[in-house]
Amino acid sequence: MNDKKRGTDQVLSVETILTHHGREPDDQFGFVNTPVYRGSTVLFKTLDDMTGHKQRFAYGRAGNPTTESVEAVINALEGAYRTRLVPSGLAAITIAVLSCVKAGDEILISDSAYEPGRSFADGFLKRMGVSARYYDPRIGAGIAELMQPNTTAVLAESPGSLTFEVQDIPALAQAVHAHGARLIVDNSWASPLYHQPLALGADLVVHAGTKMFVGHSDAFAGTISATEAAWPEVESTRALLGFFTSGDDAFLVARGLRTLAIRMKEHQARALDIANWLEGQDEVLQVLHPGLPSHPDHALFKRDFTGSGSLFSVMLAPAPRAAVAAFVDGLGLFTMGYSWGGYESLCIPVKLGANRTAKPWTAEGNLFRLHIGLEGVDDLKADLTAAMQRYAAAR
Repeated sequence: MNDKKRGTDQVLSVETILTHHGREPDDQFGFVNTPVYRGSTVLFKTLDDMTGHKQRFAYGRAGNPTTESVEAVINALEGAYRTRLVPSGLAAITIAVLSCVKAGDEILISDSAYEPGRSFADGFLKRMGVSARYYDPRIGAGIAELMQPNTTAVLAESPGSLTFEVQDIPALAQAVHAHGARLIVDNSWASPLYHQPLALGADLVVHAGTKMFVGHSDAFAGTISATEAAWPEVESTRALLGFFTSGDDAFLVARGLRTLAIRMKEHQARALDIANWLEGQDEVLQVLHPGLPSHPDHALFKRDFTGSGSLFSVMLAPAPRAAVAAFVDGLGLFTMGYSWGGYESLCIPVKLGANRTAKPWTAEGNLFRLHIGLEGVDDLKADLTAAMQRYAAAR
């Protein structure tokens, strides 16, 4: 991914985009960072200014310079027509989906998608008269056979949440567009640094900015990036629902973005190191990381991604709940917590069941999802080694 420098033909690297986009020091008395704008009311000097839509900002809920600073960076990285910052990753999913459906429509959702997104579809959408069906994340072009006359959107997440299946986005896009529907892709795992779904044919891309963009586990955020054709519905849906991100949270996202390229490189290197190491451990049945040659979708990953994220899963030999508790309860550096993307390493046990319907999960081992933070790799390996020893003893 690259971008041209404003006003020149110079092509910029992602590192430079992250460093310079979304900042206008000349507008901020020379200060490097866009400050936090807190405010609801925006004042107008004349009636023409108010009624003629001449001002850059008209009301706080519609955005301010702090939120725009984030949107400019993500928009450039994703190669989108427009981008909006919203309060959370789930808010990004709900707005994107609602911009594509109405009562009587259907949405197809990857069976490995983010579980709160499934809950939104099975609960809220169902009450609103929108049906949801789930598809095998490895279906590819075969999704054409699932499309119905009332299918207006497909929600993909690549790689999939918890089990990390890689989806063939170009094949999905071709089939979805042939039907006149829109493709939404959750790109939180790789970030736009390592994966560009819009360039592969997607119509909308969403991010849980809470994760890699913020990077410090101290703010919630989501982003929606869209093509020109998909944008009007996205913006009108967001405005009608009143979704807005505070200037304080936007400032924290902007701060995190400035170091995203450096952090992603470090997260990637540490995660791959530990994933490779885990493949050689006695208690390990399988490591689910698309960047590993052993992953069933590795060739597809190599085709469509330029790097990998911090998150993957490891499956250990079958054992009772006491062994799972022994593994996680005694961890010293890894801690249990929902979310990921921060500087601290995390580990949660995963129980798949009712949230897999199109392709039931039948593996008998115990699954653990790991987020590899910025601690020393040898220290993290020692923590996991002790955990596996406790697991084996309890097994």
